[in-house]
Amino acid sequence: MSDPLVFQSDFGLADGAVAAMYGVALSVDPSLRLFNLTHDITPYDIWEASYRLFQSVEYWPQGTVFVSVVDPGVGSARRSVAALTADGHIVVTPDNGTLTHLAKYVGITALREISEVEHRREHTENSFTFHGRDVYAFIGAKLAGGTIDFTSVGPELPLDIVTLPLGEVVCTQDSVKGCIDILDVRFGSPWTNVTRDQFLTLGIGIGDPVEIEIRNGATRVYNNRATYGRSFADVSVGEQIVYVNSLFRMAVAINQGSFARAYNIGTGTHWTIEFRRPSVG
Repeated sequence: MSDPLVFQSDFGLADGAVAAMYGVALSVDPSLRLFNLTHDITPYDIWEASYRLFQSVEYWPQGTVFVSVVDPGVGSARRSVAALTADGHIVVTPDNGTLTHLAKYVGITALREISEVEHRREHTENSFTFHGRDVYAFIGAKLAGGTIDFTSVGPELPLDIVTLPLGEVVCTQDSVKGCIDILDVRFGSPWTNVTRDQFLTLGIGIGDPVEIEIRNGATRVYNNRATYGRSFADVSVGEQIVYVNSLFRMAVAINQGSFARAYNIGTGTHWTIEFRRPSVG
């Protein structure tokens, strides 16, 4: 049986781009099992693509092949690569920062440069803006179907991939400061890079208040208290909560509301968040 083939892109589903990639994959092997991670990545947002891979890849069976195409530099000199993770997954993607979170938090054990001559659909040599169809879906399908193995992708590369800057977490006796990595998009909850273990160094327990300050650069956007809870039901509808998200990192939310919309919260390393133990007295 073939391995699963999972697609991610910023193409959306309003036109035929994703269907074209599916068609190419099935032309290679009609028995393939095709899945979507998401096609709603914000256009050109390599950071978001990197994070969504980190959010999802580890839960798929070993051997699963991911094709991730968020490629504002398509047709340029940027490399096309296949990366083998420490958990045994393969990611086919441009080397433009998409592998940042997997490299940091999971580990990449091998990297191969995709030969865009050998592993390219026939009669596409004059197509320069749709490598997702002509190269990545094509080689992803061959990998998932077992037509080729990882070592046949192309020459081995040193593990010096392009990476994006990750925000630092600074812990003191009374506070933990990090950044807002991404939003739980549908529900508007900011997800931070502060881990549960880092947060718990503050000695805050379930049901305790937490002081939160959020800044966009030097501008303070939010400064208030919220309850630290296990789940949204620990506070009333409309109330704010600090909780541990599905990746064991700290997040903030409004129960049945959008924190990001309510306070115009964005994401990125310039969006910092500080959790503090409330002062006594």
